[in-house]
Amino acid sequence: MTQAPLTHLSEEESLFRDQVFGFARERIAPLVATMDRTATVDLSVIQGLFELGVMGIEVPESYGGAGANFFSAILAIEALARVDASISVLVDVQNTLVENAILRWGSEAQRERYLPQLASEWVGSYALSEAGSGSDAFALATRATETDGAGGGWSLTGRKLWITNAAESHLFIVFATVDPALGYKGITAFLVERGMPGFSIGKKEDKLGIRASSTCELVFDRCSVPRENVLGAVGSGYKVAIETLNEGRIGIGAQMIGIAQGAFDAALAYLHEREQFGKKIADFQGVQFQYARLATEIEAARLLVYNAARLKDAKLPFVKQAAMAKLYASEVAEKSASLSLEFFGGVGFTREYPAEKYYRDAKIGKIYEGTSNMQLLTIAKHLRQG
Repeated sequence: MTQAPLTHLSEEESLFRDQVFGFARERIAPLVATMDRTATVDLSVIQGLFELGVMGIEVPESYGGAGANFFSAILAIEALARVDASISVLVDVQNTLVENAILRWGSEAQRERYLPQLASEWVGSYALSEAGSGSDAFALATRATETDGAGGGWSLTGRKLWITNAAESHLFIVFATVDPALGYKGITAFLVERGMPGFSIGKKEDKLGIRASSTCELVFDRCSVPRENVLGAVGSGYKVAIETLNEGRIGIGAQMIGIAQGAFDAALAYLHEREQFGKKIADFQGVQFQYARLATEIEAARLLVYNAARLKDAKLPFVKQAAMAKLYASEVAEKSASLSLEFFGGVGFTREYPAEKYYRDAKIGKIYEGTSNMQLLTIAKHLRQG
């Protein structure tokens, strides 16, 4: 039996992808420039994302979600990134990190409390990074201390940096250590709601790209967290984070192929409109060779991302493939954005055309959710294991 190509989509998948892309063109595209300039997400866009059903893609219908699979989330992330990478990463973090972690590690009480909210009105954040952790994501200084009193609980003290969606979020998965002497075995995940005593949102970063996506500091000053808000077991936070981030890398890969495709599409349209020396720029063979090669590389990146997502849904090993997908897709996104800007010529360097924004947005792909070097380490590790 002949296997369908990895990029082949079922009718249902195609319709879903087209629906999300249509929403992005109609509802997001007119606001992209303003959101980028003001570094804020228009609230009507967030509301529209909930109405569209892309804020709870894998959340079961019994909890108010769409009840779809991981691959569907990847399609949505890619489609949104073709128009705006900031909105894409908002949806990415919501689905591949926050909801995935609760679905896998949450108690039934936690799922019943939080998944319906996340699918309908709450934005979520994933708070791992700190000033001193960087690529060593588990060198955590944020402490969790058990408290006495009625029912007991936990007190969190510390700071988190570079937390995506923080300005809009109502729920945060926060990683802290209960005992530094235990190393990774002391790391624990907590479900922290906005408004819990001792928790506040700190500085918002002024970024090069994905500017509408909020990136903020979180401040915990003896933040009181109920005992029942431990996600998983005490000391299991390392496992929660590692396994969730492995899936999240595929989401970032999808974002990167969306950026690459969006930049490519904008440039190709321009090349077919603009004339030089009496003919369309797209008709010059030297230019044709460049965009033909670039289209091939974008398709190769898409194959890697789709393959990793299909493996994940099939419950097959996918960690190496996820690292490869993120590594290569981020490289292709940067190349596509750069070359597309050059195709536009001088106007590409202005804000009148979309090329410069794709260029700024692409750079983050080699940095967040594991730098390119960390992806190479992961790939090498799995190659050694055979």
